[in-house]
Amino acid sequence: MKIIFHEHYLESYDSDPAAEEGRLDRAMELLKSRYEFLEPVEAHREDVLLVHSEGHLDRVNRMGSIYYAALLAAGGAVLASKTALDKEPAFALIRPPGHHAGRDSSWGFCWFNNMAIAVQRLIHKKRIKSAFILDFDLHFGDGTQSIFMNRNDVVYQHMGDMEELPEELSRVEKCDIIGLSAGFDRHIEDWGGLLSTDDYREIGRQVAGLARRTCPGRIFAVLEGGYNHQVLGENIIALAEGLEM
Repeated sequence: MKIIFHEHYLESYDSDPAAEEGRLDRAMELLKSRYEFLEPVEAHREDVLLVHSEGHLDRVNRMGSIYYAALLAAGGAVLASKTALDKEPAFALIRPPGHHAGRDSSWGFCWFNNMAIAVQRLIHKKRIKSAFILDFDLHFGDGTQSIFMNRNDVVYQHMGDMEELPEELSRVEKCDIIGLSAGFDRHIEDWGGLLSTDDYREIGRQVAGLARRTCPGRIFAVLEGGYNHQVLGENIIALAEGLEM
């Protein structure tokens, strides 16, 4: 497992919970003691325009520091997806999150859709033909769904209950890469109060099983939600351990 991270992700760029001071610090320290870190660069404008309109990009550009933060987050997702192509699972410890950002809109602490940019870039460059995106954030990724709506090459699935996950994954017949919109705000000590740390390990284990069946080793994850600074790192590690089973 490779961790995609840049020191600028520690900087607070806005007043929302995703941008809160100290949100990623403890997770970064925990992960640094276990995994190799790779440093991304900002996403190119042309990569962002693969899924967003010019008007949307220009609106975010006028928001100053948020624009740079959003470009760097998208760049982290891009690097994670490229790393996964070499059959090396990767986790992008990035912010701002992205799954609420649509082609011409953004809300829910999201500005650019990191996952969608990464997946569409691989398709555009003919590195893959198909992708499966599993979003296990507390909140539905309406932006990701809208970007890939009516597409046969990209399937977006928002996870229901843990009990439903095996059936949801069993419906995936084939894909060239698996992208995880990894939100940890369902945790029992976070906003959702629903999942244990062991549940995230089980999510990873089941996704690894799907990958063995469809696209061995080609898994990448991007951070979405998760707002309890004290448990975020442990939950990410649990997911990583499951993916490595």
